[in-house]
Amino acid sequence: MKESFSDLSSVRSSNSASFGTDEGLFEQPDLQASSRAVVEKILRRRSLQMRDQQTNWQESPEGRRMLEFRRSLPAYKEKEAILSAISKNQVVIISGETGCGKTTQIPQFILESEIDSVHGALCNVICTQPRRISAMSVSERVAFERGEKLGESVGYKVRLEGMKGRDTHLLFCTTGILLRKLLADRNLKGVTHIIVDEIHERGMNEDFLLIVLKDLLPRRPELRLILMSATLDAELFSSYFGGAPTINIPGFTYPVRTHFLENILEMTGYRLTPSNQIDDYGQERMWKLNKQTPRKRKSQIASAVEDAVRAADFKDYSPQTQESLSCWNPDCIGFNLIEYILYNICENERPGAVLVFMTGWDDISSLKDKLLTNPVLGDPSRVLLLTCHGSMASSEQSLIFQEPEDGVRKIVLATNIAETSITINDVVFVLDCGKAKETSYDALNNTPCLLPTWISKVSAQQRRGRAGRVQPGECFHLYPRCVYDTFAEYQLPEILRTPLQSLCLQIKSLKLGSISEFLSRALQSPELLAVQNAIEYLKVIGALDENENLTDLGRCLTMLPMEPKLGKMLILGAIFNCLDPILTVAAGLSVRDPFLTPLDKKDLAEAAKSQFSCHYSDHLTLVKAYEGWKHAEMDLAEHEYCWKNFLSAQSMKAIDALRQEFFSLLKDVGLVDSNMTSCNAWSHDVHLIRAVICYGLYPGICSVMHNEKSFSLKTMEDGKVLLYSNSVNARESKIPYPWLVFNEKIKVNSVFLRDSTAVSDSVLLLFGGSISKGETDGHLKMLGGYLEFFMRPAVADMYQIVRRELDDIIQIKLLFPRMDMHSFHELLSAVRLLISEDHCEGRFVFNRQVLKPSKLPSMASQQALGSRTESGPGGDNSKSQLQTLLTRAGYAAPTYKTTQLKNNQFQATVEFNGMNIMGQPCNNKKSAEKDAAAEALQWLVGARQTGNESINHVSMLLKKSKKNHN
Repeated sequence: MKESFSDLSSVRSSNSASFGTDEGLFEQPDLQASSRAVVEKILRRRSLQMRDQQTNWQESPEGRRMLEFRRSLPAYKEKEAILSAISKNQVVIISGETGCGKTTQIPQFILESEIDSVHGALCNVICTQPRRISAMSVSERVAFERGEKLGESVGYKVRLEGMKGRDTHLLFCTTGILLRKLLADRNLKGVTHIIVDEIHERGMNEDFLLIVLKDLLPRRPELRLILMSATLDAELFSSYFGGAPTINIPGFTYPVRTHFLENILEMTGYRLTPSNQIDDYGQERMWKLNKQTPRKRKSQIASAVEDAVRAADFKDYSPQTQESLSCWNPDCIGFNLIEYILYNICENERPGAVLVFMTGWDDISSLKDKLLTNPVLGDPSRVLLLTCHGSMASSEQSLIFQEPEDGVRKIVLATNIAETSITINDVVFVLDCGKAKETSYDALNNTPCLLPTWISKVSAQQRRGRAGRVQPGECFHLYPRCVYDTFAEYQLPEILRTPLQSLCLQIKSLKLGSISEFLSRALQSPELLAVQNAIEYLKVIGALDENENLTDLGRCLTMLPMEPKLGKMLILGAIFNCLDPILTVAAGLSVRDPFLTPLDKKDLAEAAKSQFSCHYSDHLTLVKAYEGWKHAEMDLAEHEYCWKNFLSAQSMKAIDALRQEFFSLLKDVGLVDSNMTSCNAWSHDVHLIRAVICYGLYPGICSVMHNEKSFSLKTMEDGKVLLYSNSVNARESKIPYPWLVFNEKIKVNSVFLRDSTAVSDSVLLLFGGSISKGETDGHLKMLGGYLEFFMRPAVADMYQIVRRELDDIIQIKLLFPRMDMHSFHELLSAVRLLISEDHCEGRFVFNRQVLKPSKLPSMASQQALGSRTESGPGGDNSKSQLQTLLTRAGYAAPTYKTTQLKNNQFQATVEFNGMNIMGQPCNNKKSAEKDAAAEALQWLVGARQTGNESINHVSMLLKKSKKNHN
């Protein structure tokens, strides 16, 4: 190893180079030429060729017709002003209303101007789009307007797909692709213009890109940055870039008649009742139905508009309309009303496509199923019913642009992807539910919440504008005007409402200094607690050290453009030669769930999925389904396989493509070579695959607690959690493992785990987080004492030694990716033996351990509370102590409610058995909860009692308290 150490720098540099080549966005001229003059001559010759080609096209009959069409667009009238502003300023901000042609024309203006000036070969324009479908569709349109095939002077690059050639000088790509290019080339050598389109959407990548570009501009004074949007807060962006000039292009749209809910009810006579507003999502989504029915605690959607609806005056409307509005349920989308309006449009209105804005895939697919049962809307000879969602395959998404046959009305059910990113030219009618599904991030509880929220006024205007592209249109807003008046002007930026782990990793990979300091320079900075949570997570998984510097693992993760947890999983799968199933798991967690559950065939779908169910693991179930699909594909029977097993063919294809991409990325960083056999020698070892999944998903861990007839689950942050109904583990009455690792938890009404894999103590000890010693011999802890293991001292020492050596191997392999692992065969075999021989009885878990009676008091006696933070049974902090005492005394676990005070301190209240006990103000949430728990412990136990006395004392106090409380 010492001899090889000198090769480290060359290994790292070669990895970076090979990684960067994947995003070589433009072909660079051959700089190996003998002299600068020769290079300049080559570039001039190319530039002259480009000018001749452009002139020939513009003078051809087709070119003249196209130019005539382009001149009719509002953007063309501003061509000279736009080009002048770009030549004189490094940053220009352009806002243009829907239909003005800014997205297709402004990139062309720049390229045409440079070609006319015989600088075409030196001009390289990147235009970013927030979504892959818009990058592809816009590039196709621009190539058509230039009289070329896609991939000549105009191309595109999105994840997994691309079309560009050596002569491509205008490239449309997603924002993520440009960020990967920046990782390989900090100065964007060769790029002359960057256009960031749809900047108003304020996605995470867009805000991050703006900070990086703002730093880059002084180093590249010749680089031009153009920010474009249909609607934006121009002043905000202008001031961020030091008073950059703004240009507004007026739109060209036909007038759109607007109908709010009260108008719709008045003119159609439709009556709203409590029962006809409940949306039919099918039996497997019962929580949705529960959410729609009135209950004591109002949802965020309802409470946001409650005052406005109560104060609204509908006296100018009929008594029937007023009665309908009085029982309007804001939580519902309104499937029945949507069906009614669509039926009326098809029966009574003029020709034209209909665009229906929904919140997400569940709503779209459920509404589509409902509409297909309608005799008119489900008749393919009368209606072409299409869907558009970000997770769909590109080929499926592109169907929405096709014109239907004469006499057939096109209806498109879409998410907010259709607001600005794409334009469906034949839309005349728009239905707007007023909501969009949005990830928000609860920094206090460190939990993402995926919930429908009201859209902004700008979004509502964009949706309305979609109806006026080809002729006068109509927009039906399925909510009252008074609700529209409560909408925020602009949407909250994604950087303020999502976890920041991947972003923080990108910041360190680009060597941009302190994470907190860098993010403080954002257009709108995220709250400090969210940044601290992300940094803490990266430290827990070993991507950052205590000084916030990238570790070798962190460095490797930056080369894998995916969530850090999935990158960790792939790295270990490659090291342990069980890569194939891990590729499937990582790819499967990156796409939409391939298991389908049609409303009318729910039982059949569940039966089909159960045949793949294995080893108490959603992830291993997916592996089995994919392997079956792959065998069927070899026999050209993959479509029949998907149909028979209720699997999404699109998701399976996406998994297959992602597996190939992930394998290529691992090859780029040197962890695997082209020989698939060598990196799959142990792919049959289910225990090892389970361990690698644990390594990636930790600290996503929950404990399994068995009751008489079933089990319950508990996490450190949330207490009791539930499994999604489509999880294979949700169908089990018992799980013979002490722990579940999970990829994602989402807070809807309760906290749900989307997917999970059961793991043993040994797996967690060897592949979980860092281990620390407890207060007694044979006591090991993880996650600050939340996870505890008790065993014979010799066994505890053995686990710690094996774990240290295992960590060392992983470290060496990261430093020397091409190192042969054969010399570590004995240790790896020992690890495999340890995890395969653990029969999952949870023998190391405190509540399940088999100890001699004499040992119990001695362990329990450690919990005497000399101070508010001393250790005791259940962990090294008062939260664990309180929980252990309560559960061992036969009571439910405590819950915590934390509030942030005006002085930025936190104060927590602990609740159990109907009692509330408040702690002292502390500097962070975790300390506040510990303090509240310590306060409760001092009240329950006092400083003198220990061991069984504590339990008896707690039982007495709780019984007494319960009696008084009742």
